[in-house]
Amino acid sequence: MRELNVVISGFDHYNGVEVNPAVEVPKAIAEQGLGVSSAPDDPLEQVAVTVHAVSIPVSFAKAWPTLKETIEATKPNIVIATGLKHAARGVMLERCATNLMDAIKPDADNVIPRREPIDPNGPAAYWTRLPLRSILNDFTDDSIPATLSSDAGTFVCNSLFYNLLNWTATQERVLGGFVSFPPVVPAHSSQHGLPLDQQIAAGRDVVREAVRYYLKPSSSDILIA
Repeated sequence: MRELNVVISGFDHYNGVEVNPAVEVPKAIAEQGLGVSSAPDDPLEQVAVTVHAVSIPVSFAKAWPTLKETIEATKPNIVIATGLKHAARGVMLERCATNLMDAIKPDADNVIPRREPIDPNGPAAYWTRLPLRSILNDFTDDSIPATLSSDAGTFVCNSLFYNLLNWTATQERVLGGFVSFPPVVPAHSSQHGLPLDQQIAAGRDVVREAVRYYLKPSSSDILIA
């Protein structure tokens, strides 16, 4: 049986956030796995997927080195970074990482970069390498509210996303992308957000479709605009 490694990262602390989906979702998937597929002839049945979860600091200087350390230790085929968007109503699939740091609040190191490039020698932007169309189709089937996001902002989430795709551009074949989760709320809550179990299900859908796409790439799976 073929073996694939997947790394899922999440930021380790947000001020005022009691339950952080960017920690809990990667942890749950790494511990519980992807579940059993009910689809006939699913390529997932022919591969053993190992998921590694890592929590990283909300730091411009430390986020990417922390993730890269795990990448170098596990040699993943797929890397999915996750974060939290406080105002999101559902899961947000990030399409684009821009070469810009422009913060209006300090990171964990009390750093506030203003209009600085992440990589002075890098391209202006990268597109995600995840199969967004297929992921959205799964979300629809599982009744998970979701939307496409044009970019991941200009704070640490975007910086990590850009550095990840900057790295994948140098690799022979590694998929990478970024997913933003909404706040965790109780079921049937009127507040913005989703219950944790629904967010874990969304995380599994992202990993499953990324693995399927890795095994059998198709242009019909890609949706970036």
